Amino acid sequence: MTEYRRLSIKEVGEVTVARFRDWRIEDSNITEVEEELFRLVDADGCHKLLLNFATVDFLSSAGLGRLLALDQKAKKNGCVVKLSDIRPEIQQILAITKLDRLFDIKDTEVDALASFQESA
Repeated sequence: MTEYRRLSIKEVGEVTVARFRDWRIEDSNITEVEEELFRLVDADGCHKLLLNFATVDFLSSAGLGRLLALDQKAKKNGCVVKLSDIRPEIQQILAITKLDRLFDIKDTEVDALASFQESA
């Protein structure tokens, strides 16, 4: 698999788990984060992707836009994306923007991995 600077990647069964290395996803790193996420969905052929936000304290509006773009690309490529371990501050932003209705969000990575198994 490809090397990633902004993401820590591990495979758990059929699920690709991506953890963010940065605690802030903002203008200074968003392009590289986006490229790496898109690479997972495109070149690496991921079909089940879990984004673990445990390390993320801040998500800019640009980051929200990139998540939307990732979701669209993933759906086009037949990849299911789920989010986990989102801090309350970011969860609140997702709720205000109604993006919590678009994304399948689980409290923990364990819950998210189990939900992939349930939907298999």
